[in-house]
Amino acid sequence: MCHDLPSSDDEEDSGGDIEHDGEANPRPVPPPTKGAQKNGGKAGAEHHHKRRDMSLQDGGYTAGVYKSNLFKLQVDELLQQLKLKHGGKEAAAEKAMHKLKSIMEQIPNREPLLIAEAKSSLEAENVVVPFPCPLPPKDAKYKLQYTRPSSINATGSYTLKTVTRTDEEVAIDLVVTMPRSLFQEKDYLNHRYFYKRAFYLACLAAGIHSSKDHKFKVSFDLLNGNQLQPILVVRPSGDGGVDDFSSSKCRIQILPALPEGTFPESKLRPNVNCVRSNSSDDEPESVKPKPTPFYNATIQFDMSITAYLKLLHYSAIRCNSFKDACILGRVWLRQRGFGSSVTKGGFGNFEWAAITAILLQANPEDGVPPLSLGYSSYQLFKATLQFIATRDLSKFPYASQSRDVPLPKDASPTFFDGPRNMNILFKWSPWSYSRLMSEAQKTVDMLGDSTFDQFESTFILKADTLDYRYDATMEIPLSSLGFDTLGETHDHDMFKACRKIHTLLVRALTDRITTITFQMPSETGWPVSSSKSHQRRGRRIMICLATNPQNANRAIDHGPAAESKKEAASFRQFWGEKAELRRFKDGSILESVVWSSKNNISPVIQQIILFILKKHFSSQVAQEAVFRGDIFAHMIPSGRIVGQSGISPFGPLMTTFATLDKEIRALEGLPLTIRHIIGVDPQLRYSTIEPPSSSPKAHTPKPASVIIQFEGSARWPDDLPTIQRTKIAFLLKLAELVSSSKSTYTTRVGLENPSQPSQNQAYLEIVVPTGFAFRLRIHHDREATLLDRQLRDKSLDNASRESAAMALAVYKREFLQVPAHSQVLQSLCTRFPALSPSLRLTKRWFGSHLLSSHFSPVLIELMVMHTFLQPHPWAVPSCATTGFLRTLAWISRWDWRHVPLVVDFSSFTSGHDPANPSADAKGLKSEDIEKIYLSFEAWRRIDPAMNRVVLFAATNLDREGTTWTDRGMPEKVVATRLTALARSATKFIRDFDERLLVRLSEEEKGDSGISNFAAEALFVPQLTDYDIVVHISSAFSKTGKIKKDSKYKNLQIHLEAEENGDPRRVGGDPLELFVEDLRQIYGDSILWFWNSETLDTIAGLWNPNSTGQRAFKVKAGWNSVPFNARQEDEKRDLDNTGFRGVGIQVNKRVILNEIGRLGGEMVERIEVR
Repeated sequence: MCHDLPSSDDEEDSGGDIEHDGEANPRPVPPPTKGAQKNGGKAGAEHHHKRRDMSLQDGGYTAGVYKSNLFKLQVDELLQQLKLKHGGKEAAAEKAMHKLKSIMEQIPNREPLLIAEAKSSLEAENVVVPFPCPLPPKDAKYKLQYTRPSSINATGSYTLKTVTRTDEEVAIDLVVTMPRSLFQEKDYLNHRYFYKRAFYLACLAAGIHSSKDHKFKVSFDLLNGNQLQPILVVRPSGDGGVDDFSSSKCRIQILPALPEGTFPESKLRPNVNCVRSNSSDDEPESVKPKPTPFYNATIQFDMSITAYLKLLHYSAIRCNSFKDACILGRVWLRQRGFGSSVTKGGFGNFEWAAITAILLQANPEDGVPPLSLGYSSYQLFKATLQFIATRDLSKFPYASQSRDVPLPKDASPTFFDGPRNMNILFKWSPWSYSRLMSEAQKTVDMLGDSTFDQFESTFILKADTLDYRYDATMEIPLSSLGFDTLGETHDHDMFKACRKIHTLLVRALTDRITTITFQMPSETGWPVSSSKSHQRRGRRIMICLATNPQNANRAIDHGPAAESKKEAASFRQFWGEKAELRRFKDGSILESVVWSSKNNISPVIQQIILFILKKHFSSQVAQEAVFRGDIFAHMIPSGRIVGQSGISPFGPLMTTFATLDKEIRALEGLPLTIRHIIGVDPQLRYSTIEPPSSSPKAHTPKPASVIIQFEGSARWPDDLPTIQRTKIAFLLKLAELVSSSKSTYTTRVGLENPSQPSQNQAYLEIVVPTGFAFRLRIHHDREATLLDRQLRDKSLDNASRESAAMALAVYKREFLQVPAHSQVLQSLCTRFPALSPSLRLTKRWFGSHLLSSHFSPVLIELMVMHTFLQPHPWAVPSCATTGFLRTLAWISRWDWRHVPLVVDFSSFTSGHDPANPSADAKGLKSEDIEKIYLSFEAWRRIDPAMNRVVLFAATNLDREGTTWTDRGMPEKVVATRLTALARSATKFIRDFDERLLVRLSEEEKGDSGISNFAAEALFVPQLTDYDIVVHISSAFSKTGKIKKDSKYKNLQIHLEAEENGDPRRVGGDPLELFVEDLRQIYGDSILWFWNSETLDTIAGLWNPNSTGQRAFKVKAGWNSVPFNARQEDEKRDLDNTGFRGVGIQVNKRVILNEIGRLGGEMVERIEVR
């Protein structure tokens, strides 16, 4: 008997309407309010049976059921947007289902035929039977038959109303139940059921294909990539006819199913063998055949489709939030690349819903269900994740209502559903289950973050991009693995090879990796008139690795001791000639394997993988394998992590600085005792692009800034100008003592900020014999008090007040915030090996696009630190490439107009900062985040045009948020360009990764260029976007060859110092002075861009606000030329400018000539766009 198909219009949802904010409270229900009592006892009686209106609840209740009030609103909005609106678009698909049902009910029965005859009869109708491999034997005695279906029902997430609207087409499952009379008692053995199933499906295809009542497109496909379960897929014709349901963006999947109880449950349990080989008769009775859990579960799945539909509907009735929890789980799985398909891990929407439904039921032994029926959708979602994350089902199988069922003892994960006799995780592989547990644990951890809202990381971010998730990949052509790529057992051989590779690499790489997984070629459908394509010659698999940076580059692997004969023999058998016996410093004698870890040799992980593939497979596999790892590391010197640290290139400078610290503290004759000596330069916090070099022939070295602070004394003057003079005296005395104690040191005292008497006036420069230079400035905390006192003086004029405010801001930034930031960054770089190379690579990208002059180095560092301290939904980056690309991805998403950057390093800072005792090093709490947002919103109200503060960056050490971005650093147009460049780079990476995955399934056609990834493409500036491009002569640029002479005396002195390695050249680069002059002289008219590291190109944009036409003025502030307004085009509206006679406009040609004259021979040419 055929049941009516449910319709979205008249279907009665037994689960009731889902109110997004109406989940029941698992805690005791409070008594009814007085208002309810006035309405009589009915309201009170129904209070325990109906969900309460959450809109009437206070924030405390919401915070208990959800993560926060905001999180709840976000979840509600997400559910509202994702739920399928069962309206007119879906009605067309439902109409097509009704027509298909009618067609299939009218397909005539077929007489029983032997396999060869049945196959020929359908081929005559232009339909090929999709028999699974191995193909049925030609001499089989059983017959294939078709009779009309017992029932045709819609099932799956569409009928349950948990389907979501995405960019992909929605799958609607139409289950066709085959009559029990078609099957014999032993048909579960040796693929007989699957042959009969395939013939039945082909008969359905022939009947639909031959029907003239429709114009559907019919094809075969595999259900979840399972070779044993071919299905029919019906798609719209797209011709706009009556049957066209293209507008619904749906496809209809026809699934053959078995009636419940067709085969005995005991014969299909995971520990039973149902595929008997021909040689099994010759084997002794003591040798039991291996179980076939995948085969058995596939049959059981076909027999349980209706049972699971009933289970899910029953769960939706009992638990009001069940459907919404399934939608949240569906989104979470999709964003992480999981799916029910075998190639996607075998855990998708059905598995999530089934596990959640089973966990809502109690085991007879326990009495209490693991999940409560009163949970909200968020609580159900999080509790299911906690179950997945905390219970390793490969070691501790979970069995629901199946006390006496024997479970397999292998390492496969098992979640056994007793009433339906099936292991729901039967499609899982070892690597996919390990990744699922890891992803679940990461999500549970970030949902436990009480400070930051992790909604976007949990549900919005697409977290399965290869280059964001993995640190290395290796492609292996299937043709090199030694099995027939055109054979019938191709898929079985491919999975078998992957399991072997996984086992070998897990043993070989040990703790060098945290995750190993496989990307496999995807299967596509095929026409009903042809057999499945076997053109797999060019297909390949991809091994994806997430590394542990502290161990990934280890040079020596220690094996068992020589005394352990059995373990040592196994070790030598595994490693072959690579294994060797070594004695170590502690006296131990161990079996060992040694690798080369030099920076110019292939990575250690690559060496290990290639060796293992060559030894345990063949040399062909190792030769044809393509390795990709840390693909951007070569863009910076020493970009790849060597050993356990990413800061080794800075070792010589840090050692020299530590020596200088000790020597200065040991000096005798200083007026006051030294309290602190703190390195505050990017070189001393491991974040400069080029590692510091001590070579005397290097280009002009930049001195490393150092802050020195003396003990407090009442003898310090109480006047700002006098304090600055006292600092100079201290520095002169310090220079004298250093020179007398270390004659090889070069010292000199320099002056700065001559026009700002309230700011620091002097520094001491020390150049050590190795070539490193340090610039010392004195910090005196009394200056802040005096500057604050000036600001409170109401009699102070505006100019003096502005000068004092500027001096106080500079003091706080240079003497308080920079030291605190530097100390935090130093500790983080030692904690995270990939942080330093990621910082340097990101700064290289900023500089390559001429943006580094507009961003404080600290601001760039905060962006990268945000990636490491808040890495969700991924783990902490393990190499420079991962950290760099995730930072760009975050910048591309950052809506800086409405959201501030907040970085909390409280987990990595101590509560007491010796350099700055007044600094609040406590961690940020939710109320602190709220205050930061209030401050940000206040700035947006004060400065809506964002002329002064564009970006807002706060930390737990600096909660003002404008320290690094005040006064247009950067300007709005620059921030907009940053976002555009980051989005372009992110799209480039995502498109490349998608092409890589598509390439796995395609036949290779020569060198497509995909393997040869050009990392340099992300670092090429688009100079055509600028109005002015000043090209610097290679003789003077920082990357060019040093010139021998110059006609200008100052340049000649500089070149001679460069050539001779004179210490006087330190800090005196004429190019930096040139660009600073350009900014000061033409900064109002031209917005300048340059790369601070190379200074080989200076680009500019004319400022339309300053270069437009204006009324005549004697002193315009820039080079101008007069023009007659009356002679201008009448279409130009000049009345708005306020003049009608003679006006002025910027004289661009003359300004460009001035720039060329100012640069002299340093300027090679000037291009004007």
